[in-house]
Amino acid sequence: MQAPSVGGVMLPRGNGETVRLSRGASLTDFAEKINANPASLVAVMMNLGEMVTATQSVSDETLQLLGDEMNYQVQIVSPEEEDRELLESFDIEFGEDEGGDEALVSRPPVVTVMGHVDHGKTRLLDAIRKTNVVAGEAGGITQHIGAYQVATEVNGEERAITFIDTPGHEAFTAMRARGAKSTDIAILVVAANDGVMPQTIEALNHAKAADVPIVVAVNKIDVEGADPTKVRGQLTEFGLVAEEYGGDTMFVDISARQGQNIDQLLEAVVLTADASLDLRANPEQDAQGIAIEAHLDKGRGAVATVLVQRGTLRVGDTMVAGDAYGRVRAMLDDKGENVEEAGPSTPVLVLGLTNVPGAGDNFLVVDEDRTARQIAEKRAARERNAAFAKRVRRVSLEDLDKVLKAGEIQQLNLIIKGDASGSVEALESSLLQLDVGEEVDIRVLHRGVGAVTESDIDLAMGSDAIVIGFNVRAAGRAAQMAEREGVDVRYYSVIYQAIEEIEAALKGMLKPEYEEVELGTAEIREVFRSSKLGNIAGVLIRSGEVKRNTKARLLRDGKVIAENLNIEGLRRFKDDVTEIREGFEGGINLGNFNDIKVDDVIATYEMREKPRG
Repeated sequence: MQAPSVGGVMLPRGNGETVRLSRGASLTDFAEKINANPASLVAVMMNLGEMVTATQSVSDETLQLLGDEMNYQVQIVSPEEEDRELLESFDIEFGEDEGGDEALVSRPPVVTVMGHVDHGKTRLLDAIRKTNVVAGEAGGITQHIGAYQVATEVNGEERAITFIDTPGHEAFTAMRARGAKSTDIAILVVAANDGVMPQTIEALNHAKAADVPIVVAVNKIDVEGADPTKVRGQLTEFGLVAEEYGGDTMFVDISARQGQNIDQLLEAVVLTADASLDLRANPEQDAQGIAIEAHLDKGRGAVATVLVQRGTLRVGDTMVAGDAYGRVRAMLDDKGENVEEAGPSTPVLVLGLTNVPGAGDNFLVVDEDRTARQIAEKRAARERNAAFAKRVRRVSLEDLDKVLKAGEIQQLNLIIKGDASGSVEALESSLLQLDVGEEVDIRVLHRGVGAVTESDIDLAMGSDAIVIGFNVRAAGRAAQMAEREGVDVRYYSVIYQAIEEIEAALKGMLKPEYEEVELGTAEIREVFRSSKLGNIAGVLIRSGEVKRNTKARLLRDGKVIAENLNIEGLRRFKDDVTEIREGFEGGINLGNFNDIKVDDVIATYEMREKPRG
């Protein structure tokens, strides 16, 4: 059945069929799926009040709107599904162990430590690997993500455990969620003196959503006011019932500071893994896994910390990680020593990638460099399209005029550069969650790893953006260019300092609110007539002080007679003064306003800007 024509072009009208499109698809992509002319879809969008070109990446909502108009069910393919389909086109299966049951061997559990800020997560990790990482951290926060393996003895057998060291501050919700996805077991750290706090619940929900077993470490048992029993009672409300209360969650009372009961905690992790998980993988296949963190190293280029989940990664392998690819030049373990290969559940630092992958991107080993490059390029193009579609603010023809005239939406544009992809991502997600009302919008135009470059400054100039450098500085001529062009570049090494300052900037963009502050009142005792100045009030200042050039209102018998008057002249005896204080007499001239009588009261006030809460 044919649809009515648009501009003389007949359109194929659907019968409710499903059209699958990727994020950031264009009208041309849609047209190919339904055998239509892209120009005709542009015409349909114009009829719907949307100005869209045929090749422009459009938002999911626009695609749905077009589908509804033409009687098609538009299904936007999720990023995970898109990636699976991309890899299938290269005959690659991601996330599956090859071979049967006999090919699988046991692997160490991968553990993430979660919990409320200041409950001792970093100190616990420090106690576990027995090296002090706290001293080197800016502001005492885990700014970088790493991973390392420790060994513990359980029932006379040495067992390995891999720890993913995720940032602990509340700003890193997004990465904690991602940490849980690459994790077998979560250790929930709760301080015995504080009990369950908001972020404890948040971390607990992450772990439950990722469907991972939880071991509870009740920390700070050596601190005054510690009450481990109370913690057990509180967590029962959230479905974590201790074994001693008949539940199946292991609780271990520890002191990370004193290094007390750390071995029992590691044993609890291994026992929980044995009881509730089947941790096996095939070490013989091509390696697959996840990039935990990545950054740009001055001497070594793009460096990524990866966790091998199945297969064995070897030096010389060709790998793809997100939209980065390359041949593994070298691998370092968590102690910084060179290794030739890494099996399942082993974290290693990989050198040799073309660029910096994102934290949480999957990686896989492929046979040929050409295949790796094609997969990386397709992933990069897909992400770019999705970002373009997100960046477009949809304004229909009806309300375009209204928005422009009202200037309703003010916008803070940001460019974020950092030393590691995880930190950049965490900072971006924290900033986008800032809520300062509907009047102000925040947009991240670009984010990346590495120093602030001239192209970043160019982009900032063209879009009035602020550049944020997190643990990085402006490189080469970029600093002089920023100074010359007046681009605001802010440097930070602690994430919440950046969040606080940007929040303050956002509040500054809101229209100021003013409140009236009463300054003083003057009672009129006598009225003097002046041919030059009109009526002058002889007054006694009853309260506060009266200042020249402030606002005033006139009250007669308690009622306001006149508003918005101006104190234009103020005299004591024959001298002009700027203010007269309580208890003194003087003369006031209200400019052109002359309707004043004895016993009237002049109340003066000024408008002061209210600080935003």
